[in-house]
Amino acid sequence: MSELLDKTQIAGRRCALPAGDVKSVIELGAITPVPRSPDFIAGITALRSQALTVIDCRKALGLDPASWETDPRAAVVAVGGHSYALVVDAIEDIASGQTSPDSVPGGFGAEWTRVALGMVETAIGPGLLVDLAALIAGPAATGAAA
Repeated sequence: MSELLDKTQIAGRRCALPAGDVKSVIELGAITPVPRSPDFIAGITALRSQALTVIDCRKALGLDPASWETDPRAAVVAVGGHSYALVVDAIEDIASGQTSPDSVPGGFGAEWTRVALGMVETAIGPGLLVDLAALIAGPAATGAAA
């Protein structure tokens, strides 16, 4: 795998986002809450007059957000024709994937199993390759709310 990956940290875990899906990294400005939206949607913000849905990645995984600091920047991604700003712990760097996604050794729990396509190795270390559509769908997509 020689795909470029955007290395981030989400809930203390090193993750890899396909760089082709990451349109930019922005400083998060004002976030306007959206009434009646799911808890993992922090609100909306603007980027060059375009509305972005702000996703709290920890909450989208179904994890408690209180114990982690977040980066003041967000990764802007496009999924299904919509743009999202992903709130993460840290945005690290861009790196080339050196391996194809492999199974996650020992697993990281149901939250991560839902969004992880596998573990990839890069020059700056391993990371969980994240399925952006599954992450943005939020925790209810697992059927836990049914």
